[in-house]
Amino acid sequence: MRYTRTTIFLIFFALLSVSAHAFEREDQTNYPGNPLGKPLNILSTADIAIFEPFILAFQKNHPEISIEYTVASSTEVMRAVFDERVPFDLVISSAMDLQTKLSNDGFAQSYVSTQTEALPDWGKWRNQVFAFTQEPAVMVLSVDAFKDLLVPGTREELITLLRDNPDFFKGKIGTYDVRSSGLGYLFATQDSRNAESFWRLTEVMGRLDTQLYCCSGQMVSDVSSGKLTFAYNVLGSYANSQHADTLGIQVVPLNDFISVMLRTALIPANATNPGNSGLMIDFLSQLSNYPDLTLQTGLHPIDKNAIESQTTVRPIRLGPGLLVFLDAMRRDNFLRSWVSSISQ
Repeated sequence: MRYTRTTIFLIFFALLSVSAHAFEREDQTNYPGNPLGKPLNILSTADIAIFEPFILAFQKNHPEISIEYTVASSTEVMRAVFDERVPFDLVISSAMDLQTKLSNDGFAQSYVSTQTEALPDWGKWRNQVFAFTQEPAVMVLSVDAFKDLLVPGTREELITLLRDNPDFFKGKIGTYDVRSSGLGYLFATQDSRNAESFWRLTEVMGRLDTQLYCCSGQMVSDVSSGKLTFAYNVLGSYANSQHADTLGIQVVPLNDFISVMLRTALIPANATNPGNSGLMIDFLSQLSNYPDLTLQTGLHPIDKNAIESQTTVRPIRLGPGLLVFLDAMRRDNFLRSWVSSISQ
């Protein structure tokens, strides 16, 4: 078949447009198994260094399964699955609200097994979204920077500390950019529900030229290097997994309340290998049987007793309530207020 120059140009332009709008991958690694088998393609927000121990432990039980592991931010994960319909077999994300939306809008398929049935009711939704870790939002601070300062125990104490020492903290505070980070947006909206101090703290941080980040790992690194004095609403699992005592950092759960995120997995509706996806969900649902993995990664398995026995813990529950702040008008209003506060 012969093509005119105009047709060739249009085809090239179309391919360029698709490429320009394709979701952005942060990293990708292959873990080979049986070359004749069907690989399990995972799209995840968890860094390879964090999640690799789980993959290797899973492959000890299933050495025949090859795994292609792709890392992207939570917003890019949503773009890949929701907008571009990229056929991944398993989606793992820290953004519980976006996972809930994928299920709610018909982008996930159901899965039931003995292992998923054993999860607490709040640890799964519609037999499509399954929690496998519980991870707190914490403050991570530089031990050296705080050597002459009283470590705050609550958000009110943190506000007072910042107001009393503006020159010391200016330009040296980090937190999520909630416009681009799905997890950051989730934590911020939960903070606004749990404390009247949220907007006052955001305004104080805004006046001190707070640095905005996409990811917990980079915030932890910059606190460790001394670039930041502290970072707010960091995933505690990332700080603990990097051996806080050797990095000169301290993990501080603020005592007025602690938001706990549930990291979740779902099988996309267009998955081509749902059978192996189910095997991985079963494995992740039983992480309490692998204490060595908790020690190695800092990711704690679902523990109903640990959550219910601590009065300051505010677990973020799976369910339709997470969709409230995803409403377009409500999200726009929240982001407008947040930008106005943080950009002072």
